[in-house]
Amino acid sequence: MVEQSLGDEAFIAAPSPVLLRRRALFAVLVLLTVAGLVALAAFALSPGGFGAVDIVLIVLFAVTLPWYVIGFWNATIGLVIMRFAPDPVAAVLPAAAGVRGDEPITASTAILLCVRNEPPERVVRHLAPLLAGLTASGQAPRFHVYVLSDTGEAAIADAEEACFTALARACEGRIAVTYRRRLANTGYKAGNIRDFCERWGQDHTLAVMLDADSVMTADAVLRLVRIMQADARLGILQSLVTGMPSTSAFARIFQFGMRLGMRSYTIGSAWWQADCGPYWGHNAAVRIAPFVAHCRLPVLAEGALVGGHVLSHDQIEAVLMRRAGFEVRVLPEEGASWEENPPTLLEFIRRDLRWAQGNMQYWPYLVMPGLKPVSRYQIAFAMLMFLGSPAWIGLLVLGSLAVTTQGAANFIRPDAGMALFVITLVMWFAPKIATVLDVLSRPALRRSFGGAARFIASTITETIFFLMLSPIMWVGHMMFLAGLLLGKRLGWGGQARDDHSVPWSDAARTLWPHTLLGWSCILVLAFTVPAAIPYALFIAGGPALSIPLAVVTSWPSV
Repeated sequence: MVEQSLGDEAFIAAPSPVLLRRRALFAVLVLLTVAGLVALAAFALSPGGFGAVDIVLIVLFAVTLPWYVIGFWNATIGLVIMRFAPDPVAAVLPAAAGVRGDEPITASTAILLCVRNEPPERVVRHLAPLLAGLTASGQAPRFHVYVLSDTGEAAIADAEEACFTALARACEGRIAVTYRRRLANTGYKAGNIRDFCERWGQDHTLAVMLDADSVMTADAVLRLVRIMQADARLGILQSLVTGMPSTSAFARIFQFGMRLGMRSYTIGSAWWQADCGPYWGHNAAVRIAPFVAHCRLPVLAEGALVGGHVLSHDQIEAVLMRRAGFEVRVLPEEGASWEENPPTLLEFIRRDLRWAQGNMQYWPYLVMPGLKPVSRYQIAFAMLMFLGSPAWIGLLVLGSLAVTTQGAANFIRPDAGMALFVITLVMWFAPKIATVLDVLSRPALRRSFGGAARFIASTITETIFFLMLSPIMWVGHMMFLAGLLLGKRLGWGGQARDDHSVPWSDAARTLWPHTLLGWSCILVLAFTVPAAIPYALFIAGGPALSIPLAVVTSWPSV
């Protein structure tokens, strides 16, 4: 059956038998893998019999499993598609196959650039190549750029007005540019976009969403628009976003890791999620009429865990768009859509905790009527990104205490424990392993990364970095989630995007709890069961060294 579109309403058919089989296969693979790993964990913890501690450890381990088991199967499927599909993009986004790239742009498209307390010169520097590219393409008359400011600082607001007024004047006759500033950022970014929709939404068919740190080529924007034109069922089309080049060591290593993991993971997830794909709120095209009609976010009651306006709006807008009958898909092509990554560990933590608060507002949407099953999965998975963190730290602390009091021989079977440890690591790193295999098997890709030797050296560096960074974030998530229960809240502020060195005092002030937790576990094991330290370091090592990691990776010389 084919979906039909009428105005801003879509009439959606049931998923095709092929898609149903894909989703059933994926669910079976995930469930069997989780069950097998839980059974292996139970066997590994059985030498001294089962007590309350063993049961708690198994429960904590089970809580951590969905995130990386799903990642493993996404990456495995993605690798198969990358290696054997004639066109991997078309395999997961059929609408892309029919777009040649020379079709005329017929849809009036708004480019929405959302800013808040950002240096305007930096924003213009990111935007200028896109404006020049659209002008050179001859398609600029079909586009209108809106700079949507929620800036609250007077000095930045004055600079914004002068800078963007000058930009609009310079672009006059080539591409339209409108600057608007709200006096209050009601509803955060979602409220900013909603204000645009109410004032100008009826003038345009599509909108391309950009953040202040977004960079897209004109070709990338034109490709999104052409695909949206070709398939009226598409409500949101998300591009694959990678990190921009940076002189910050932290950002460079982090963006390399993102590149290693994202393509295989995204292609694999798109294979079975299909029309219920992700939306990250930026570097994406949106069909305005159904967005206005169906994607308004309600203000959560104060009785919710985090009441008020939803901070992480994107995934909720995606599931509402899908509920309305329009598809949400991802275009898994790399190399023309970027964002700036935080330049330091401390800035990364700030951004991540804002996401954590926003994702914890998703609880009421899990039971919203009319959502597709995969949409409910998307919501749950977004929350699991942070809910699994306390379980990892619980495994470290409780496992360290258990091996200390019981002794290694009575705590865990060496053979089953080692098998569980290796399998967990392989699954944890599966998205990156898949890309490494793909790159090493393709001469052109190897050369693009500087050759096999440099690529492998970079991969080893990023692996060590990732092993340290992940548990640091787990500790931060655990502390922040506890704070949420006690009423702690974050707002939506600007970010420090420029590279800068982190003073030792700032790192210590933020990361002393992480350091204390990491060293406490290491020292307890050092005085009781030193042989367990190498395994504990996979979780305790990052927090123990978090302060020097934050400082050293911020140095320009590094």
